[in-house]
Amino acid sequence: MSVRQSLLAILAQGPCYGYQLRHEFDRRTGSVWPLNVGQIYNTLERLERDGLVARGAADAQGHVYWEITDAGAEDVARWLASPVERGRTTRDELAIKLAVAATLPGADAAEMIAIQRAAAAQHHATLLTVRESREDHTPEGLAWSLVVDSMIFTADAELRWLDHIEAQLATHPRHTLAIELTADRPRRGRPARARAAALV
Repeated sequence: MSVRQSLLAILAQGPCYGYQLRHEFDRRTGSVWPLNVGQIYNTLERLERDGLVARGAADAQGHVYWEITDAGAEDVARWLASPVERGRTTRDELAIKLAVAATLPGADAAEMIAIQRAAAAQHHATLLTVRESREDHTPEGLAWSLVVDSMIFTADAELRWLDHIEAQLATHPRHTLAIELTADRPRRGRPARARAAALV
């Protein structure tokens, strides 16, 4: 999630101060990813350093308003017109955990999958309950539903993926999956590029 780009896009609507930006971000995301004010001000200072926002004077209440620059508006337009790039390699904790566990002698990957499936099913059910609890037709309600629906689809995909890897693991006798430590002593430096390049 790009907090930087999201805050900049909100500022494209008009000047805001820090707490106001947090409130506007929450309105648009249903408070699913709450931001702390320190994070917002750190982001604003980096945006100012990069010439994308300008700091205004404080009002009578001491609120410092931040305003988008022309360069910032161009940056927002590029962001909105660009696809979100998905990584070519995974850093998903669950995928890495199960891949390592499947190759460890004595680790029960099937049990780990069952535990994860139970947690994922509970999470999926909770999201569905939350989604059904609110059905309004305001702009804020629509924005909230977009975020929650994304989370529901992600949870559903995790359950389907767990079914898939369970079926994959079931086709291999457990002893054939274990990888013993190698006697090879790798040299210092970057890992070989061949395997990483295969993922591209």
